[in-house]
Amino acid sequence: MLNKKKKEKIIEKFKTHDTDTGSPQVQIAILTEEIKELTSHLQSHKKDFSSRRGLIRKVSERRRLLKYLHREDPKEYQQLTEALKL
Repeated sequence: MLNKKKKEKIIEKFKTHDTDTGSPQVQIAILTEEIKELTSHLQSHKKDFSSRRGLIRKVSERRRLLKYLHREDPKEYQQLTEALKL
């Protein structure tokens, strides 16, 4: 789980306008950071199956958002994937 400061920093970096908190770019960036944290947690806690289920859910949510962004704005999709190194 991301703390508030980390999440605000991600929102600040990827927002599309001043009051943006829910655009696909921001959601994908937040999900990416949560996926990284869960992955490192699961490497040390191999039998934590509930966290594994949460990780799979976050990965599928990010994939859906990426697919949507690619369909709606391919240029923005390209920039985001390069920025997040996906």
